[in-house]
Amino acid sequence: MRMSNLHHFTEHHRYCVSREFGLSHVDGRMLGSVYQPMVGAFAISLYRLLFEHIPAESIGYSGVEQQRRLFMTLGVEPNEKGRKYLVDQASRLEAVGLLQTCRIYAAENDDYMYEYELMPPLSPSDFFATQHLTLLLRDKIGKFAVLSLREQFWNREPEDWSRRGVGKENISVPFYDIFELNTHVIDYELEQALAEVASVRQPGAVQAAEPAIGYSDIILRFPRESVNRRHVEKLRFDHNQMGVINYVARKYELGPQDLCRLLDEDDIFTPDGEVILDSLQHKASQHFRQDMKRQEKREIAAAKVVSLRSAASEDSDLSAAPVEQPVEMEFYVEVPPQFMSKCDIHQYNMMLRNEPYTRLLQTFFPGAVPGQLMDIFEKIDLNYKLNGEVINVLIHYLMTMVASGGEQRMNRNFVEAIASNMLVKQVNTYEKAVKYIRDQSKVKGKGAASGASGSSGTAGTRQRSYTKNTGRSGKAEIPIVLDDGSAGTVSDEEFAAMMKKAADIKASKKKGALRTP
Repeated sequence: MRMSNLHHFTEHHRYCVSREFGLSHVDGRMLGSVYQPMVGAFAISLYRLLFEHIPAESIGYSGVEQQRRLFMTLGVEPNEKGRKYLVDQASRLEAVGLLQTCRIYAAENDDYMYEYELMPPLSPSDFFATQHLTLLLRDKIGKFAVLSLREQFWNREPEDWSRRGVGKENISVPFYDIFELNTHVIDYELEQALAEVASVRQPGAVQAAEPAIGYSDIILRFPRESVNRRHVEKLRFDHNQMGVINYVARKYELGPQDLCRLLDEDDIFTPDGEVILDSLQHKASQHFRQDMKRQEKREIAAAKVVSLRSAASEDSDLSAAPVEQPVEMEFYVEVPPQFMSKCDIHQYNMMLRNEPYTRLLQTFFPGAVPGQLMDIFEKIDLNYKLNGEVINVLIHYLMTMVASGGEQRMNRNFVEAIASNMLVKQVNTYEKAVKYIRDQSKVKGKGAASGASGSSGTAGTRQRSYTKNTGRSGKAEIPIVLDDGSAGTVSDEEFAAMMKKAADIKASKKKGALRTP
């Protein structure tokens, strides 16, 4: 129990107790034999007193009382020494996992209330599997006493069961083999009643959730000279604003230090001290993307070191070479035009299945692989974690598309879009990758066929559509003179007249040029 000011923990403060369990005989024995040597008899007495605040046959919450009852029942003087002693005993229970203490601020009274949430003692198997608790018990009572305690909690299995040759078969009957539920009728009243009676808090939900960033985590790191300091200090009792801040912190994976840096920026708070969610999310998104880029660079650098070391170990140990994976005939792909003269279809598919993507890229180029292209696939390999054989099929798909005479260029955005689509569709094996590119080829083939049929049906009367400039009116169609073969051949007399007319026009142009000064 963290208590900086003992005036906040007196016999006049109110409290309540909550628990979601009952104590069995094994639990009682664990408290007396195992937990009591670690925390002391007084702490266990405090635990049992808090447990009895709620009837043994019930769970939930106790009534709200003053802490005077705890002081008087335990025989502790309600002075500074007694408060310190009670806080210390509660802290011992918290340290071994038997108690959780929450302080609740009551704004109407400007005072604190305390909630003591009891936790069940661990079972013998769970306790002795927890290293720090076992070591603490060893320090208190000794190693041999710990071993003796452990043996006292277990009864050995019969000798007939311990033989290796005994075959064990589970012949239990499941629920739906015996009982049949009426699922055709939904009883909303029953569901509502059960929801109202159900406990508000699940025992394991708080422990499983990620720890939220508290006000103390922010205020301890926040600069005292900051203009936003006064707004941050108001967050102490503003749980709604702290919830908004924790939502952004969890969404963009921000730590307390990063969050303080963002809250110190301009335009984060309104003049009244309210958090501007859009502004905070915008700055947090920028910070998140920058961290992602740095992390990608670090992963690439680390992966290069690992690959170099693994390559060195493979050179020293040839027996550790990976086994060559075969390719079934139904998953064969066609050899692209670049490889027609180099290998047959069997060799190409084996290379596609087993070679690293770096070597596969080298076979497509007569010289060095372009650095930009290598960086694209390096990012897909090291950051996106796409399997090597899937990357090879992706390279085959791209190279085939480029070699087929299409207008698509192999740029970063296009390649990453295909890789992202593969990741979303869980394409993680060679067979799935081949099926994926076949499906894509079928879709493109249907699109090309429909486009060709549409263009042939409207030849000569096709109207252009400018999809990029949807807000503007399209350009006017310019009439084009078409040679339909209806005009006849020119006779010699007509041709001579045309030549004479052209000569007259030329002569008149020359005379005009001479007259000009």
